[in-house]
Amino acid sequence: MKVLIALIFALSAAAKLVGAEEMVLLFDEIGIGQWFRQVTGGVQLLGAVLLLAPRLTVYGALLLGSTMVGAIITHLFVLGDSPLVPALLLLILVGILWAEWRKRGGSRNS
Repeated sequence: MKVLIALIFALSAAAKLVGAEEMVLLFDEIGIGQWFRQVTGGVQLLGAVLLLAPRLTVYGALLLGSTMVGAIITHLFVLGDSPLVPALLLLILVGILWAEWRKRGGSRNS
């Protein structure tokens, strides 16, 4: 599952970083500027790489999760459309975090 999610984020990051027309138009609609598209793409690419590094998976999931929280807010309050995709990705990232927590021993008090 981590590999698939990392691939999804890496492909999304690539589209942002190379300036795919759909991404340029989307970030024009958001209205912050194209620099934000590039930063978002860089953050997503970094998060995807971290997600695949066993010792850094938690950091990758947290980084990507924070971008999905931002995407959900943007879809709801700026774009006025459905946040379904970022919400689903956030849910999967929370599952990855939970699995990592369990793998590392979970609550030692249990």
